[in-house]
Amino acid sequence: MKTVVITGSARGLGFNMARFFREYNYNVVISDLKEENLIEAKSELEKFNSKGEIIYKVCDVSKLSDLEELMKYTINNFKEVDIWINNAGVNQPQKAVWELSEQEINTLIDVDLKGTVYGSKVAMEEMVKHKHGAIYNVEGYGSNNAHMLGLNMYGTSKRAVTHFTESLALECEEKKTGIIVGKLSPGIMITKFTTHSLVDNKIELSEKTKKVYNILGDTPETVGKFLVDRMVNNTNNNVKINWLTNRKAFLRFLTAGFNKRDFFKED
Repeated sequence: MKTVVITGSARGLGFNMARFFREYNYNVVISDLKEENLIEAKSELEKFNSKGEIIYKVCDVSKLSDLEELMKYTINNFKEVDIWINNAGVNQPQKAVWELSEQEINTLIDVDLKGTVYGSKVAMEEMVKHKHGAIYNVEGYGSNNAHMLGLNMYGTSKRAVTHFTESLALECEEKKTGIIVGKLSPGIMITKFTTHSLVDNKIELSEKTKKVYNILGDTPETVGKFLVDRMVNNTNNNVKINWLTNRKAFLRFLTAGFNKRDFFKED
């Protein structure tokens, strides 16, 4: 039975990817910062029938030692990792870079960039022993060189994640590791990540931003299923699994007047 490890998976996209891997009867390892959130997530995931098992472990992805312990815990339970997904991330407060504190800058880089680098390093060290496995890193705003006030450090980190992932895929190919490395591009999802910065600080979105999100946004359930279906069936290295393609975005704007959606009606 195959095994997937997903960081930042107590809620949102990570949780929903875990849910749909359950449909493929994978053993699922979820991780996040707070044990109480993981206990709740595990309980919810158990409601979906699967032959695979679910385990969880608290993990701060900004700490290499935590990720090493996550891998060790996984191997002790399931012997081998087939897919490792670096999904954990935090959003930026809507401030210009000079308005951010040193701690805020460090947190954004440590989680959104270094967490991906550390997670990939840990996964590679284990996978090369078996010449088998796949690593997927989640892109975000900035990965495609987009720019927006209040997303400088987040976008910088995610642009670096894209370069890092493509370079890692090339390293795997040149060293003939047998490991697949790919990017996940989920587009805009309406989750707590979208409406909160640095985990729990609420962001007051402008009406203009809400309008764009209502046109282009999707639920993590929809995106999670799309990404998992393609990861499970992918055999190509350096792949980009892209939910919100340019064509799809164009059609969304074209039909926005007919397809009214409001993800923020409870605000």
